[in-house]
Amino acid sequence: MDTQIVPDAATCPDCLRELFDRNNRRYHYPFINCTHCGPRFTIIKAIPYDRPNTSMAAFPFCPQCKNEYQNPADRRFHAQPNACADCGPHIWLSDQTQVLSQYDEAIEQAAQLLKDGKIIAIKGIGGFHLAVDAGNEHAVHTLRQRKHRPSKPLAIMVPNLEFLTALSEAEIRLLSSPAAPIVLLAKDKVPHVTEAIAPRLNEIGVMLPSNPLQHLLLHAVNRPLVMTSANPSGEPPVLKNEDAQSKLAGLADNFLFHNRDILQRADDSLVRAAFDGTETLRRARGYVPDETALAQAIEKPILALGADLKNTFCLARSQRAVVSQHIGDTNNELVKKQLIDNLALFRQIYQFAPQAIAVDCHAGYFTHQSGLALADEFQVPYVEVLHHHAHIVSVMAEHNLQGQVIGLALDGIGMGENQQLWGGECLLADDKTCYHLGGLPAVALPGGDRAAVEPWRNFLAHLQQFVPDWQNWMTRRGINTDWPLLAKAIERKLNCPPISSAGRLFDAVAFALTLAPHKLSWEGEAACILEAQAARSSFARQQLDSTNLPELLRNIRMPLKGNRLDLAVFWQAFLTAEGTPEALAFAFHYALAQGLAELARNMAQQYQCERIVLSGGVWHNQLLRRLCKQALADFQVFSAHAYPMGDGGLSLGQAVIAAAKLQA
Repeated sequence: MDTQIVPDAATCPDCLRELFDRNNRRYHYPFINCTHCGPRFTIIKAIPYDRPNTSMAAFPFCPQCKNEYQNPADRRFHAQPNACADCGPHIWLSDQTQVLSQYDEAIEQAAQLLKDGKIIAIKGIGGFHLAVDAGNEHAVHTLRQRKHRPSKPLAIMVPNLEFLTALSEAEIRLLSSPAAPIVLLAKDKVPHVTEAIAPRLNEIGVMLPSNPLQHLLLHAVNRPLVMTSANPSGEPPVLKNEDAQSKLAGLADNFLFHNRDILQRADDSLVRAAFDGTETLRRARGYVPDETALAQAIEKPILALGADLKNTFCLARSQRAVVSQHIGDTNNELVKKQLIDNLALFRQIYQFAPQAIAVDCHAGYFTHQSGLALADEFQVPYVEVLHHHAHIVSVMAEHNLQGQVIGLALDGIGMGENQQLWGGECLLADDKTCYHLGGLPAVALPGGDRAAVEPWRNFLAHLQQFVPDWQNWMTRRGINTDWPLLAKAIERKLNCPPISSAGRLFDAVAFALTLAPHKLSWEGEAACILEAQAARSSFARQQLDSTNLPELLRNIRMPLKGNRLDLAVFWQAFLTAEGTPEALAFAFHYALAQGLAELARNMAQQYQCERIVLSGGVWHNQLLRRLCKQALADFQVFSAHAYPMGDGGLSLGQAVIAAAKLQA
């Protein structure tokens, strides 16, 4: 897109050596950087990318730094954030009322406070973190109580790779990369942390220090720290010192501040070294604003606004697309403001004047309404895009696929054709058209949005539709709610819209196995616990095929009924089957994978497609994805690597579809 802006990069080996070299003038300087590392995207406010257009404008060069900046032979030639202790930003530690220490003393005092179990808000490159000793169970529980986050997994930071065990080459490469993302690792690879970090799950998100301040602090504490985003519940992470002091007052005991402004929020990126390559679950710091090359040139610049959850937006022009950093869920007013502000900044940075706006076809979305307002402001057309079509095309765009594919789009909810709610669909798609072929059957969504956080509602809806003696199973499950009233509402179709949702199916199955609480505390909780249980089953370690299939897996099936998976057959077998929760959880995954694979195979043969695309947030379930890809081994099966399969990658697909439709 013709700019000089590159992603923020983790501290390079040369700067790291200088940081701990007592004879170097930048010894222990928390903002050491060079042309190979340091802040980039997070400090820019305008182009060209020169120091006056960054948050470093407030720090004039000292003579030595200026010489380095102007010397073509120097490693810091034209490094815009270049600075030292004489001319650059500095750090200090404070409590709620006063500054306690500065410079090296601030690091030493912060380290001691962390060892003592205190919670510290730390200003980084793209936002604040809340840090606490990851091995101190009481301190971790205190953080959870203050943050109202009872069980959602927390990310940790370790001083170096020696704190981890049995890492694969791919995991080492991701952890040590310039992007320095959070990498999901098996728990047995992460010793020295309490179970309270990620209760009931099999993985922990781990990262290495990505900036000099973190290197200094982790070196001083010499133990793993929780590093979770510093934000009040439901709000975006804070960026300014004064906001941290006020909004985090009830969360943090102390604050480790610095005086370099964060101009662009960039959360920690989240990835996994999966069986089929790198998997990106959240794309932000270290990866944004990297571009994607498109297979087809776009004639008119397109702005795509993404979805309301896990929002990103996309600017597409010529043969390039830039997807924004993870912005978040727009049900919060501050997130809405960040979206609008970021849109304005990206348009300014890229000198981008959209000639069309792409929006999700759900008219109730904030992004849909904002897109229509922008289209009116710019006097340009807008294009409404089916949610699940965009999911499939986002993967096609990443892999430069052209022509038709069979798409399996699995998520929680999205608007489909004719105002139908979808979430488990088989599609015939290219970059312009999308035809619905089949998928999961539609089931009532009792109470609408409440069903997404109360899995017992989905359990009731599935039983009522698919199990003849469903009342007995509800009684046996011991649900402590007035479920008969909800059952009547389902019968009368009162606030119970039908939806073919894979996400809600996972919730229902997790509840059936008593793995899910009556009310979830974080999105995806039931599905993640269900996957973790299934992965512990002995079946997960076996090479399964039709010749050695255990009886449990032969009996629990989701056969096709026309072009839909038959959930009546599944539920009636599942509820009466005998097995451990782990075995039954695996049996569900296996049945769903086989049913989807059979449907995709049938449709691929019918429409003469050799390529099958998996997209939608449910496909971040690594076990389901592996089982499905194994069942489709005779086809070319694609899933996303550089972008999230969930709504974080949606805007890329929207932009490509809108461009294709406008060029038709």
